[in-house]
Amino acid sequence: MTAQTDSSAPLAAPPAPDQDSNPRRRLIGRAALVAAVLGAGYGVYAYAGYLDHGQYVQSTDDAYVKADGVTISSKLSGYVRAVRVTDNQPVHAGDLLVEVDPTDYRNRLQQADAQETLARAGEATTRASIVEAEAGVAQAAAALTNSQRDLAYLSGEVARYRPLVASGSEPKQTLDQLSSNRDKAASTVAAQQAAVAAAKGKLEAVRAQLGQSAAQIAAAIAQRDAARTDLATTRLIAPVAGTVASSSVRLGQFVQPGQRLMTLVPLQAIYVEANFKETQIGLMRPGQPATIEADALPGVEFHGHVESLTPGTGATFSLVPPQNATGNFTKIVQRVPVRIRLDAGAEARRVLAPGLSLRVAVDTVSARGVIRQIRAEETKARP
Repeated sequence: MTAQTDSSAPLAAPPAPDQDSNPRRRLIGRAALVAAVLGAGYGVYAYAGYLDHGQYVQSTDDAYVKADGVTISSKLSGYVRAVRVTDNQPVHAGDLLVEVDPTDYRNRLQQADAQETLARAGEATTRASIVEAEAGVAQAAAALTNSQRDLAYLSGEVARYRPLVASGSEPKQTLDQLSSNRDKAASTVAAQQAAVAAAKGKLEAVRAQLGQSAAQIAAAIAQRDAARTDLATTRLIAPVAGTVASSSVRLGQFVQPGQRLMTLVPLQAIYVEANFKETQIGLMRPGQPATIEADALPGVEFHGHVESLTPGTGATFSLVPPQNATGNFTKIVQRVPVRIRLDAGAEARRVLAPGLSLRVAVDTVSARGVIRQIRAEETKARP
């Protein structure tokens, strides 16, 4: 007979839980809670820092190293006699770069010197002619004085003899002779007066020639100075210290006035041009600090200061400004070039060549009260 199972017997108890699992879970939960609290605290701290300072830091990757390069060109035409520098060579202000053949310009200087000498000789001749003309005026004046004296004497004699002849004391022939001599003296006076006038006219003419000679001397001196300047300009001198770049001049080449021969890049005067969005420049002012990072020098942070903001967007000064008065207008955030002075050492400036890419951040927190000031001003200005 088969034994029957007692259904009322109690079931087997489940296995006892691991004694170490609950404390471990509690520890993990506590750690997660602490991490959540710390994360929330850091988030609050970071958000507070963003509100207080971070939102005022404006950054851009659209920034580059710039330098105001100097284009070296010849003022004169001629054959290049010597090239004293090569590409990428550093030079100092006043160093000789290129020499143009000075033969023609040296000859012009000699011709100008000869013209000046000739003009000065003409001036000396004119001065001698003035002395001679002055002597002629004096001689004519003396002759006029003698003639006037003779005329006065003969006129007096005629007046004295006329009553004597009328009374019969003197013969009429004597009075006629005196009258004739008086008339001749009067003619001589008139002739001498004309001679004096002619001598004075000659003197004025010679003095006018002296002024012409002075003008000729001044013109000759100007030509000489111009020729001397041209001769000096055959030596092309570095106007500033920098590095030679993009040299296209060759020995024996014939150059024309204004032709570009090379470019001089003043690496000691490099600066940063950062193109910020129009939404970033509202609080940007000259003097604000900037931090700069260069792709060529990773891990190196440079410092600088805002020097100026361009009075217009980049599109405004382009060769073909955009015409937005059309039906297919699409708003595009504009960029404004900002010039930043770069505070970098001599070793870094050897690497920071113009055109290199940069990352720039400008701290505008010093102008955070400007928005309120603008709002207050505009509120007062309302009618």
